Amino acid sequence: MEKIKGLIAAPFTPMTADGGINLNIIPSYYQFLKQNGVAGAFINGSTGEGVSQTTQERKLVAEAWANEIKQDASPMKQINLVGGTSYQECIDLAKHSQSVGVDAIAILAPFYFKPPSVKELAEFVKMIGQAVPELPVYFYHIPVLTGVGFAMIDLLKELHGQMPNFAGIKYTHEDFMDYLSCLHFADGQYDMLWGRDENMLSALVLGAEGSVGSTFNYAAPLYHQLMAAYQKGEIKEARELQQQSIDMIRLLGKYGGIGTGKAFMRYVGIECGGFRLPVKAMTEEAYQQFVQDVKALEMEALFSKGE
Repeated sequence: MEKIKGLIAAPFTPMTADGGINLNIIPSYYQFLKQNGVAGAFINGSTGEGVSQTTQERKLVAEAWANEIKQDASPMKQINLVGGTSYQECIDLAKHSQSVGVDAIAILAPFYFKPPSVKELAEFVKMIGQAVPELPVYFYHIPVLTGVGFAMIDLLKELHGQMPNFAGIKYTHEDFMDYLSCLHFADGQYDMLWGRDENMLSALVLGAEGSVGSTFNYAAPLYHQLMAAYQKGEIKEARELQQQSIDMIRLLGKYGGIGTGKAFMRYVGIECGGFRLPVKAMTEEAYQQFVQDVKALEMEALFSKGE
C-alpha cells in the first residue's frame, strides 16, 4: 500500500452556533488546505471531535469530505477515524467509509473497557479491518487520551502476516525508541505517520516522511519550511522553526487546550465555531487577548493563507 508523505491535517469539524455540525464550511476548508500544500486529511479524529459526535454525524462529515475528494482531479488522501468502544459501531462506520470512497480508515484502542494485552488489542483491530478487506487500515496510537499504552512494535508483530490490509500507525506519543523500531520492522513495510507537531524535527531525524497534525490546519507553511530546511541539512534553521512551532503550540495550553485550535482557524479566516462540551469554549474577550498573543509571535508569514 502506498505510504502518505508530507503534511496530513487533522481538520476541525465546523460547528454552528447551537452546536450542530456545519457541513457548508467543508468545501472552502478543503480548498484552503489544498492551497497550503497539505497532502491529506485525517477526519473525525481528536481535532475533529469524532468521539463527541453521534454515529450519524460522523457519517455526514465523512461524506462531506469524500464529496470534495471525488470532485478533485488531484485529491488529498483521506483517512477517517472509525474507532470507538464498540467494535460493531466501528464496523458500521468502516463499511460506510468504504461506500463513500475514503482512502483509508483508522481505529482507536477501546478506551473504557481496555484490552488487557496487546493480543486482545490486535484482535479488536482485526475484527474491524476484516469487515473492509480492501480498505487500508491504520491504528491511531494516542495513549494520553485512550489510556492504552502498549508498545506499537508489539502490535505490529501481532498483526504482521495476519491482516493484509493493515497499513500502519498514526503515532501520537513520545516513545522515539518504539517509533524507530516500528519504522524498521519488516523492512519498513508499514506507514508510520508521526502525530506530534511540537517535535516533528526529532521524528524527521528518525526517518518520518508523513505527519498528521492539528496545527497543519493553520500553520502549514511553517512545517513545509521546517521539512525543507532539514532535507537541505540546514539544521540550525530547522531547530528555530521547530521552536516557533513550540511557541505557537504553547498558546493552546494557555487558552484551554485543543479547542484553541478553532480560534487559530478563525484567525486565518476559516470560521469553525466552538468545541463541544466538555471542551471549554473561548469567550470573545479571551479571543481578543489571544489575537494579541498570536501577533506577538511575529510569525505571520508562517500561517496558512487563502487565495
